[in-house]
Amino acid sequence: MSRPRGAGQAEPTMPVAAVARRLGVAPSTLRTWDRRYGLGPSRHTDGKHRRYCAADIGRLELMQRALLRGASTAEAARYALQQMPKSFGAAPEIAAQPLPPPAEQLSAAQNGAAARRLRAAAVALDGRAVQQTLDDAIGSAGVLDAWEGVIAPVADACGAGWPGTPAGVEVQAMLSECVLAAVVRATPVLDHPRNQRPVLLGRVPDEHDALPLYVLAAGLAARRIGSQLFGLPLPGPALSAAVRRSSPAAVVLWADRTGNADPELFPEVSRGGLRSRLFAAGPGWRAPELPDRVEQLSGLRTAADRIEYVLVGK
Repeated sequence: MSRPRGAGQAEPTMPVAAVARRLGVAPSTLRTWDRRYGLGPSRHTDGKHRRYCAADIGRLELMQRALLRGASTAEAARYALQQMPKSFGAAPEIAAQPLPPPAEQLSAAQNGAAARRLRAAAVALDGRAVQQTLDDAIGSAGVLDAWEGVIAPVADACGAGWPGTPAGVEVQAMLSECVLAAVVRATPVLDHPRNQRPVLLGRVPDEHDALPLYVLAAGLAARRIGSQLFGLPLPGPALSAAVRRSSPAAVVLWADRTGNADPELFPEVSRGGLRSRLFAAGPGWRAPELPDRVEQLSGLRTAADRIEYVLVGK
């Protein structure tokens, strides 16, 4: 007799430490939520080790979204259990959270053609043509796709120097200014964002390039996620003051260079029982050096996906 498909296969689970890191909370917080509100693992694997299944994690993520919107812990726990009641029988099947369908992307050939036009216009210091090319690419594919497929490759090549091409500092400066202007133009002002508290976007002290943060802000705005962006790098005390005054739902600190990425900034900005989720974005951060509450984000699209999911779900 054949068994039903999937019979005998254990449901994937996660230990307390992994779930705590995913949610940006301490393991002791998860134990407290379990003890006080019943938001712990539905089953214990062997009486000692507590492991969370997909439904358990989904319940905790619902609770955290409610907390980020200003609910008390008890209210948030009640909301999560109402939305996803616990079942102590067979484990419910939880559909995997799909990534949001990307905007219609330019083909590789179109990306290449747009990148060549952008490069030629930049080398010629033709600001009007650069702006037009940028507006066309962003209008066709959205800011995130245009950044990944057209803008970033040209900017990287410009920074590295093009063989046989007179691309000096003046070309890089003009291209950066045009990209910033185009991204700002493409960032809508949200009357009614989906998140009640903003996402604070900042770069670490001594970090020079703010363009990725502007791109991330535009990508979030396209999903109706509101943010507060600080284009100038703030020193630690000023950044802490900004976080305390704005009470953001999430704090994202960008670091492009490892030498500028100071993990001690996160404890400084999260003093006083702050409930904000903490994210480290940019290639400068090293995961082993980050505090437990901090989640590392790789790539601007991944960052936009993850922030949207943490704050408002899908």
